[in-house]
Amino acid sequence: MAISQGDKVSWKTSQGKTHGKTVRKRVSEFEFDGQTFKPTDDDPYWIVESSSSGKQAAHKESSLTAE
Repeated sequence: MAISQGDKVSWKTSQGKTHGKTVRKRVSEFEFDGQTFKPTDDDPYWIVESSSSGKQAAHKESSLTAE
């Protein structure tokens, strides 16, 4: 998957499909919003920003779709 910083992406949520942009790629263990995340070499995490709410969240790269 070829996702880069600043790319427009979408992901599924319980409310439906959400759109936003990638902010930062994380490849080592990190804490975000009170949770610990453990990326793997095959599936890093991205901090993404929702275009509708402006809120940020951490998502596995495999759960993101480039637009």
